[in-house]
Amino acid sequence: MKSFNIFEDVKLQHDEEDPEGYKGGYHRLGPELDGRRMGATVYELPPGQALCPYHWETEEEWLLVLSGEITLRHPDGETVLKAGDVVAFPDNPSGAHKTSNQGSEPARMLMWSTKDRAGYCIYPDSDKVLLFAEGAESRRHELGPEVDYYLGEV
Repeated sequence: MKSFNIFEDVKLQHDEEDPEGYKGGYHRLGPELDGRRMGATVYELPPGQALCPYHWETEEEWLLVLSGEITLRHPDGETVLKAGDVVAFPDNPSGAHKTSNQGSEPARMLMWSTKDRAGYCIYPDSDKVLLFAEGAESRRHELGPEVDYYLGEV
């Protein structure tokens, strides 16, 4: 059995293409632990940065603040979370969330979720949808008007 210490073993990676306001580090635990049906990631957000835009998805997610403070935007407003606080995001619109660091010190959190083979993520502020499936490239699209089920079919 493999193990990983979230306080000692983290080696942060960064995506250079992330725009200002969404810069942070991460360490995915699944590959370290051979996880397949659940995923977990340690994130570190510098002051003034957010993890990702406001969204909800078809995978249930949980968040545990490890250090610092995280400002959580959710359907009922905003809540400041501190080290030790845990929240769950249901896999429906009531689980919409955005995490950011509005403090003056870096903040770390552990997020984990189910890992569906296929699903979607909705971004309510920008009317976008992200479609994902195992073995396929993820795609983002603007949500448009509803179409007939048989439109374009032969």
